[in-house]
Amino acid sequence: MIDFAGSSPAVQAGALVGAVLLEAIVLYVGYGALERVAMPVVEKLKRA
Repeated sequence: MIDFAGSSPAVQAGALVGAVLLEAIVLYVGYGALERVAMPVVEKLKRA
């Protein structure tokens, strides 16, 4: 893990914002893929 303890507060804040943004993007893409895979299964269960 990268250590930002010696960096300025602006760098630390930027790294935190970047990490949160990256996590949000990964979750958005992951849940989108999960929905694309799961929706046909849910539709089949509804019809049954």
